[in-house]
Parts: sequence; structure tokens; C-alpha cells
Amino acid sequence: MNVIATSVFIALFLFVTVVGFMASRWRRGNLDELHEWGLGGRQFGTLVTWFLLGGDLFTAFTVVAIPALAFGTGAMGMFAIPFCIVLFPFIFIIFPRLWNVAKRHGYVTVADFVHARYGSKTLALAVAVTGIVALMPYIALQLVGLEVAIGALGFDTQGIAGDIPLTIAFALLAAYTWKSGLRAPALIAVVKDILIYVTVIAAAIIIPGQLGGFEHIFAAVPQAKLLLHSPTATSLDQYSVYVSLAIGSAVSAVLYPHAATALLSSKSGNTVRRNMALLPMYTLLLGFITLLGYMAIAAGVRDMPEFARFFTAYGANFAVPALFLHFFPSWLAGLAFAAIGIGALVPAAIMSIAAANLYTRNVHRAFINPHMTGADETRVSKLVAVVVKVGAVAIIFALPVHYATDFQLLGGVWIIQTLPTVLFGLFGRRLDHRGLLGGLLLGLACGTWMVAQMHFKSSVYPLQLGGYTVPLYSAIWALILNMAVAWVVSARLKFRRPAGSNDDGQPGAGTKKTMEGV
Repeated sequence: MNVIATSVFIALFLFVTVVGFMASRWRRGNLDELHEWGLGGRQFGTLVTWFLLGGDLFTAFTVVAIPALAFGTGAMGMFAIPFCIVLFPFIFIIFPRLWNVAKRHGYVTVADFVHARYGSKTLALAVAVTGIVALMPYIALQLVGLEVAIGALGFDTQGIAGDIPLTIAFALLAAYTWKSGLRAPALIAVVKDILIYVTVIAAAIIIPGQLGGFEHIFAAVPQAKLLLHSPTATSLDQYSVYVSLAIGSAVSAVLYPHAATALLSSKSGNTVRRNMALLPMYTLLLGFITLLGYMAIAAGVRDMPEFARFFTAYGANFAVPALFLHFFPSWLAGLAFAAIGIGALVPAAIMSIAAANLYTRNVHRAFINPHMTGADETRVSKLVAVVVKVGAVAIIFALPVHYATDFQLLGGVWIIQTLPTVLFGLFGRRLDHRGLLGGLLLGLACGTWMVAQMHFKSSVYPLQLGGYTVPLYSAIWALILNMAVAWVVSARLKFRRPAGSNDDGQPGAGTKKTMEGV
């Protein structure tokens, strides 16, 4: 065990735990109300929202898995860069409008908006359940990042004894999330992002300096990993995969419930816009994070005997921890692993809160107890948030890591199928809820089938079109089918509007009013 690194790791973990519990006193509000507990009272300004979104979208698994992809496959791992470039303008267009509608009518979840916009509890239920199910393996994957960091410190992460550190970490997470709600990850995100920036800047200076500079690093990477494979006479090969992964991942990222929860906690639509102007700073950061994969190739970490057992246990996911252990002094390695570990807790907290809000508002209140008070909603949401965390821990304990990764591939395929419902609800002419529901269900089935055909090892499905192979992210193929069904069914139903719903998502106010002021 690396005593110094472990001491730094534990000290920072204890610090953020204290911050999590103290967060309940920050910007005091009635935490018995769901919008206070689950959305932080909708009062986060530009700086806090910037840290919260950074902590939400750039997770521990980002720091570990994106460089691991570059380490294993090369240039394909760079899709994360255009993914961010597409993501932020997409949020800039959609979420200020959604924020205004949600604030005006007290919506806590996107499914609340869907219910009011289309007058269909069933469609809202489908959106909510899709979000909850897609989040479960995503939360579990945060544990993978945390487990890798703990293992790198020298702890045995195998067997019952190896489960203890993870259990303690998530028990603490559950405790301060219960007490402080979204305020806890909002404050902890500030610490986490500072640690990530320090780690990446240090890595960009120290590691290339010891490897002979970036010129030597790129020279050491095999040529096949520097560029994508060019299209051939019979296939688009990696080009179409790269583009579809970037676009599909960007669209699905903003539709995940935890992203919506973070954005709806902002104090204004302009706060969202300002954040989209500032968040490209994270794109630059992500570029250096991705390059860690190439640094690991140049350093030859896989061939270092001291790391052999770690690569056997964690595969390419250990490439970044190996770099930190080999090149950083012990105290800086401890700080880096703390950044990864805390980077697991922040999104896991937001995800569990988002899933709990969806269940409370769009399942329990809609179908079980429609007369819930604000205190009832918060109590149910707190309980469900704990259940979600326990479920995520159970996934990791019960299944090998690669299964959790495989299931997460499905998460993106599933959540992107809610795009037509949300997008057409906010802009343009509304489609019929029956067409949208049919398209959503068929898209979910089609996307799942495609990933299953690839034996859950890849989310890319090669479709044969006239003898030409077009491999695309399965989510895109399923989304095309989803939208086609939604349009065709809605056209057959002549875009019939549900009674008691209008264009600004407020039930029972007539149909003449439009989304003015949004």
C-alpha cells in the first residue's frame, strides 16, 4: 500500500464528506419541499452551475475510460472532443426554453413537462422509466472508476473484503445526499473539479517532460492508432462510427435525467446560456485527458511488471492510474486518485436524486398517491435515492465489471429515444402522444436488439444497404426508426391535440396560448 497516497486520498474524502453534510446549511431552504431538496431551490448561479455541470458530465469514468479507449483503440477515443463541441450548442438551444417552462409551472423533471405538454400520463411514465433504467448502469459505472482508484492505492478490491471500501463510500454518499439533497453534490463538485484541473495540468506538464515531449509521445504511438481507418469501396468503416458516436453521445448526454436535474437547478435561463459559453473550457480539459491514453502507450505501462496484476483485473481502465503511480510523487498520486474517487461520487449523487425525482413525480404521484404533499414527495424521493444507490452497488458486486460497461452502452441507446418527445414538445408542431409512445417503444426495442446482436460488446451496428456496409451507433439507427413511426402515426391521426393541453405545457388553459416569453 502507498501510505502517503492513501493518506491524501482519505483526507480529501473525509473533507468532501464534511462538505456534503454542511451543504444543508448553504442557501437555506425548506428541504421538506422537493424543489428545494431535489433541485437546490432553483437558485444556483453561473459559477455553481458551471461546477455542477462539470461534475455531472465529466465523471470518474470519463477520466478513466476515455483515455483507456484511446490507449486501446487509438484515434477512435478522440470522438469525445467533437462530442463536447456538439453538446454545448445543443444545450444552449434547448434548455433555456425548457427551464422557463419548468420554472413557470413548477416542473421538477422532464417527464413533468411531457405529461403536461401531451396530456398523457402513459407517455410521461415511459419517459420516466426509460430515464431511471438508463441511469442504473451509469451509476454503477461510477463505482468502476472509484474501484480502480482504490485498487491503485494498494487495497484488494476482490472478494467480500474488497467490497468494504466501496460500501463505506456509498454509505457516506447516501447519508449526506439524504440530508442535503442536491446542495451536497453542488458544493462537492467545486472541490472535485479543482482536483481534476490540478491533476490534468500536472499530468500535461510532468509526464511529457519525462517522456521526451509530445513529439516523442506521438512518434511512439503505432500508426494504426493515430488515424481512423479510411472508407473502402464496400464500407464507411470507422468514419461513420466516429461521427455517429460523437453526435449520438452528445444528444443522449443532455437527455439523461441527471443532466436535466443539474440544468433545472439553475436560477435562470440566462444562467444556462452563460454556462454553455463557459463549459467549452472542459472540452480543452477533455482533450488533455484523452491524450493520457497516448502517454500510457508511449510509457509502455502495460509492460511494466509492477502493474501486471492490475491490468489483469481492470484491463485498459488501469492505463491512467498506472501513469499516475509511475510518474507522480506519492502525494500527487493520492490527490489524483481522490479526484477520480470524488469524481465518482458527485455524478452518482446527482443521478440518484434525478432517478428519485422521476419516480416520485411521474410514477408514485401519478399512479399511486396523487394527493401527495410536498413533504410526502421529498420523503419518498429520499427513500428512492437510497434504493437506487443500493441497486447500483449491487450491480457491481453481482456482475463482472465488463457486464456493467456493456449495460451502460444500452443506457445511451435507450435515453436518446426520448428525444422526439422532448424536442417536438418544445419546438414546432406537436406530434400525437400515441405516435410518440409507439416510436419510443419501437426505438427501445430496436436499439436493444441491435446491441444484443453484437453480444453486448459494442453499441455500433453495421447495416447492409445495397451491398454497402454502414456502421453507425445503434442509438442513431433506432432513433431514425423512432422518429419515422412518430411522424407516420401522428400523420394518420392528423396531429390530434389532447384535450386540456396547450402549447406552453400548462394543462387546462386552452389551446390558443403559445409559448410566448419562453
